[in-house]
Amino acid sequence: MMSGTQVDQTMPDDSARAVLLAEYEALKAEQTSRIVLRDRLMYAALAALAATLALVVQATGRPYLLLLLPLVCVVLGWTYFVNDQKISAIGRYLGRHLAPSLVASTHRAEQVLTWESVHRCDPLRRLDKSMQLAVDLLMFAVPALLSVVLYWTADGVRADLLVVSIAEALVTLGFAARVIVAADLSARA
Repeated sequence: MMSGTQVDQTMPDDSARAVLLAEYEALKAEQTSRIVLRDRLMYAALAALAATLALVVQATGRPYLLLLLPLVCVVLGWTYFVNDQKISAIGRYLGRHLAPSLVASTHRAEQVLTWESVHRCDPLRRLDKSMQLAVDLLMFAVPALLSVVLYWTADGVRADLLVVSIAEALVTLGFAARVIVAADLSARA
């Protein structure tokens, strides 16, 4: 039978562990919902690209419609990028902060939440991350820049829309630079 002091000494650890596990479950749920949203944004970007191209091809004499695509690409791309950053931040937090706290709460030397780091040890990680960077740029930056260039080469470019198109090109290049800078192409996370 346990004495009152033993119960009192174990309760804080049990309470702390329960709080840490609840935090883990909440963060994993948020991470999962962000992954679903991020992945759906790729399909939304493809649909927007197809819809804009269909609109431009059908609307002869209205090259200004090309200027819709940079706006759509950057907005969807930024939302995709921010979600991807949060997904990674949650994973880093789980591995660097929550896992050590769980280990400390158990008073054992064994590791917990090892999936948060083990799955990043794939020998093809650098190749996968490089390909993901290329796909992100091909999905969100390249179509936006191509549509601006196509607008610039079209007949009947208006001065006011030329200014808009230059601004769109600069914003798109800024977005692309931010995605490239944030890309973690290291062999291990």
